This record gives sequence, C-alpha cells and structure tokens, in this order.
Amino acid sequence: MTATATLELSDPRPIRELHTAMPRGSELNAFVEASLEPVIFRGAGKDLPIVQAATRSAEAAGQLLLAFHSGHPVTVYRADRSTRGRFHYTPALDGFNFTGSREKLSAVLGELKGAADEAIYVGSTDLDLFFPGLRSDNDPGVAGAEGPDGAPVVASLWMGNRTITAAHYDRSNNCALCAAGRRRFTLFPPDQIANLYPGPLEPTPGGQVVSMVDFDAPDLDRYPRFAKAMEAAVSGVLEPGDVIVYPAMWWHQVEALDDFNILLNWWWSAVPGYVDTPQTTLLHALLSLRQRPEHERKAWAAIFDYYAFADPAEARDHLPDHIRGPLAEGDASMARRLRAQITGRLQR
Repeated sequence: MTATATLELSDPRPIRELHTAMPRGSELNAFVEASLEPVIFRGAGKDLPIVQAATRSAEAAGQLLLAFHSGHPVTVYRADRSTRGRFHYTPALDGFNFTGSREKLSAVLGELKGAADEAIYVGSTDLDLFFPGLRSDNDPGVAGAEGPDGAPVVASLWMGNRTITAAHYDRSNNCALCAAGRRRFTLFPPDQIANLYPGPLEPTPGGQVVSMVDFDAPDLDRYPRFAKAMEAAVSGVLEPGDVIVYPAMWWHQVEALDDFNILLNWWWSAVPGYVDTPQTTLLHALLSLRQRPEHERKAWAAIFDYYAFADPAEARDHLPDHIRGPLAEGDASMARRLRAQITGRLQR
C-alpha cells in the first residue's frame, strides 16, 4: 500500500485461523457470538462438491453450476481494467465506474475461462433462485444457525475475475466458502466506521454503504484517520476449500486474486424473524434527530442507550408486568402493534 502523506500504515494483523472442523447449526451461531471476531477454518470446505469440481478445473466448476442453473439470466457488472477491478464510484462521484446487465450464465462462464479484457463480477446471486439444490450439497454447516425463530438463511454466489469489493458492512453474520481461486479478506471492527470514511447512504455500488478509501492507494491527506483503521484491521487470504466466518457489522473488503473465482456465502441472524432492520431506524433517526440542538441530541443518546442498547431488564424489571407495554419481552404480536403505531405516526 502507498500513501500520499507522512502518515504510515500498519500492516493488518492475521485473521485467527483454526484447522478443525467448523461448528454446525446452532453451535456455529454460538461460536460467532462467543468469539465476536473473524475466524478462518482452513480446509473446512475442501470436500464439498463445488470445491472438488473447481480443484479439477474451471471448466468442471462451470459445468457443475450449469447443471444446477435454473435458466434465469445472471446480473453481470463490468468495469474497465483501469479501475483495477475496484467496483466503486467515478472519480468525479457523479456515478459508478461500472455497468450492469443481465446475461446468460453460459456466456459469462465462457468469457471468464478466456482472457477477458474487462473486470467481470457476478455479485450476490441468490442460490435458491438461480441454482436450486446447490445450497444443500455445498453448505459447510450454516443450516440451522438462525435458530427456531430466525429469518431464513440467505445463501448467495459471487463469481468473476480479479475484482475488488470495497469495504462495507452487512447486517447479518456471514459464512463464506472460497470455492475457486483465492480471496483476500480485510476486516475492521464496527467501531472503525468513522476511520473508514463511509460514502453516501445512496446511491451505493451494491446496496450497502462503502468506504471511500482506495486501500491500494489511500489518500491520507484526505482520509488521515484511515491509518487508525489499519491499526485495528485483520486480513487473510482464503484458498479453495477455506471458510471464513465473522459477525454482523464488521467492515470487510474482499479481493479476488485470480482470473476465475467463485465464492458462496450464507447470511444469518439469530433474532426472531419479526424483528425489523435497524437500517430503517437509522434513516428515521436522520429525519428526527440530526437537526436538533446538540444538548437535545445528547439527551436522546442517553434515552436510546437506556431503552435500546442497555440490558432490556434495566428498563422493565422495576415495572409490574401489566404496565410494561413495549418494554416487555417482544413477540410477533407486540411487533405488529408497534409497527402499526409507528406507521400511524409517520402517516400523520
């Protein structure tokens, strides 16, 4: 990495590695909640069919995908090689530095097996819709991690040549299997958000806010706190068959290091399915809090700490059961009532 200022960047620490079998189902969720940091399970997926096929050849991996393919065109993103495969904004921030189209899977696979003159990226392709049956044969152990009341696990495929997915966070826990090619993951704890200089809430290159810092050529005059982020970073390269697991909200940049690569990932969150996304809460907070005087914002921060972020028992246990209302332990019925109340207030 190079810098344009006198600040020096620390090298990321290695991601913790385990050479053991990966926990499965509820045990995997318990492992993530206990470790609260990224972990690489070396070789945990080496015997899965998609890894075995890719080990034989890119052709074999492509044939396996085609055997499961539903026939739906896949979404393909393309960028000029001058971007170094970093799918991001234009230098003028007036759009994106890539284009998107819907294309036949067979044609994309054929192009990737040749010497493509563009950076090609097939991102976040839902396994159940595009490759029904592929998930169950290649799950390294995520099924059941969401628990009995959690929303269904979302499984996706990512494929392309040498590309870079800019640092962003996901709202769910993540398990990613490197099936073909190598991938470098660089991750940051959630508290590094300010040091990563997030871009606009919208539009975004892939649906989620991304860091504005180019990790390969960081402008430390413009983004000086990035040096602090690198002090907290961890990084590691996944080989085919390796699996990385990390908690929700960790920022991560993912680099595909070879001309043909496939990654499968599973997102899960072991919270009841009726629980809404905090992203909606954030947007409403921008509407209702940001323009208030500083002393009011600090007061509301204390109120949110008390009601939303502290131990739930602190706000409810001194009250009798019959008057706890929304402070009581939540269930689907409570969620419906709160959602209706919120909707009514927003529509006034």
